Amino acid sequence: MRAPILALKDVRLADGPLMLFDGVDLALDARVRACLVGRNGAGKSTLLRILAGQIEPDGGERNISAGTRIAFVPQEPEIAGATLLDYATAGGAPDYMAQARLTDFGLDPEKAAQGLSGGEIRRAALARAFAEDADVILLDEPTNHLDILAIETLEEELAASRAAALIVSHDRAFLERVTKRCFWLEYRLVKRLDAGFAGFEDWAEKITAQELEEARRLDRFIQREQHWMARGVTARRARNEGRKRRLESLRQDKADRLKDTRKELNMGLASSGVSGKRVVEAKGVCKAFGDRVLLKNFSTRILRGDRVAVVGPNGAGKTTLVKVLLGEIPADAGEVKLGTNLEISYIDQARATLSPEMTLREVLLPAGGDHVLVRGEPRHVASYAKDFLFTEAQLRQPVRSLSGGERNRLLLAKALANPANVLVLDEPTNDLDMDTLDLLEDLLADYEGTLILVSHDRDFIDRLATSTIGLDGAGRAIETPGGWQDFIAQNPGFFARLPVAAFAPAKAPAAPPPKPEPARAAKLSYKDQRRLEELETLIAAAPGKAAALEARLADPGLYGRDPAAFQKLSRELDAVRAELASAEEEWLALEERREALGIGR
Repeated sequence: MRAPILALKDVRLADGPLMLFDGVDLALDARVRACLVGRNGAGKSTLLRILAGQIEPDGGERNISAGTRIAFVPQEPEIAGATLLDYATAGGAPDYMAQARLTDFGLDPEKAAQGLSGGEIRRAALARAFAEDADVILLDEPTNHLDILAIETLEEELAASRAAALIVSHDRAFLERVTKRCFWLEYRLVKRLDAGFAGFEDWAEKITAQELEEARRLDRFIQREQHWMARGVTARRARNEGRKRRLESLRQDKADRLKDTRKELNMGLASSGVSGKRVVEAKGVCKAFGDRVLLKNFSTRILRGDRVAVVGPNGAGKTTLVKVLLGEIPADAGEVKLGTNLEISYIDQARATLSPEMTLREVLLPAGGDHVLVRGEPRHVASYAKDFLFTEAQLRQPVRSLSGGERNRLLLAKALANPANVLVLDEPTNDLDMDTLDLLEDLLADYEGTLILVSHDRDFIDRLATSTIGLDGAGRAIETPGGWQDFIAQNPGFFARLPVAAFAPAKAPAAPPPKPEPARAAKLSYKDQRRLEELETLIAAAPGKAAALEARLADPGLYGRDPAAFQKLSRELDAVRAELASAEEEWLALEERREALGIGR
């Protein structure tokens, strides 16, 4: 059996009073690709830095085979040099290798190394790591800021590489494709599974069940010892001092277990008042910036309760499309209609709403005070922050001191406090651990409002989306039912890396058009056209009527003063809601008939 090329033995490390690692053993074998899994704050990034030789542990050993070369891509790479080629060769990679890897990741080697987007920084760092032809590659959240095509390129590079790899990532689909071994950092130790990530969750559940049973046995044993101590220690003091010390040791063991117990997020999500049935309707939308065409003649209809995913390469215009659909920026051509009674909450990938110098308290309470209004109910800010695993002391810290995962949790805390019937999530999975992702998926699955999701996480999309809109970056946009896998199956070659024009078939000489037959007028009847206009007026007015009735019924003393009036208003409110639902159904039927006839508005 060959010795591992990189290994840790009995490694211990403390961060102030917090013990991160207490006897960690980890061994990387040559050419084996493994993942390192653990919750946010468990120390995964720190462990990678110890393996890379950037941090010295407080105790234990780091062993590396002679001549072993390590390439490390941290969670936030820093790019230096005049050009990307200068950066990619700074670690010793030959020019030809650096140019090839940069090109593989869709980058121009002569591009300036300053002013790069998050995705370009990530791709440049990955290209450099593979160009160095290292024996070990350490990757910390390598899929953050990458689009799906770049993630697939990374998968191909890993498959072709001869290097051993240790990967920290929240992307399940990515890990299932590339890993053959799992390391689980939990309770300051590392456990090992000799199988890929596809088998990790079942294995972790069994381990957790075993540990719970051990904890129950420990509790029972402590109870027996406490009972014995109460009865016997004074009578047989000398002989029993050893047993007393053992009880104290057991109690300390239990205290350590409780301290290490995983803290659970307590996120909640509720829809606000019901929106109209039509949320967004876009027809023939076009959008360009200068010569760059992002959308050409795109149409869609998003109805209440839909969960729409938006996918495509970085720079294809995914965020722009969402902003056009929500009316935040105008379309160059076409028409966008928003539904009634929309309350929109937005989480953006750039975390632009977070000022680095603001404290957490200021983010959650921009108007001051001590209480956050959480879905209509006041909560003390410290109590609400605790639901998202922030301590009271952290409320005084600036945003710049937070990790990427903590910033994302803070954005979730801010957004989920507001009741909304349309939730827009732009790359919500970046930096979140898998437990948080699981909880977020469960919340969104039960959400009664409308969801618009921009994401590169294929597994996340497949679990949630009812339809997927794909943008190719050259103006084409296609919507198909289902998630990512459904989109790819129904649109093979849509994200091909050559220009779209390269796939267009040559035009055959046009045949003379047949003599047109006399066509019947294709249009709605005068009665249907008038009815369509009446319905649009009714749909626009109904939410205001309903809100006025709800406000009167909200009077807590109304029923006591005048039960008959309360009943009358309740019946009126039910009638308005029923009329609105009926009008929306009739409007949709007429709209579909008008579209089938090919009539514009």
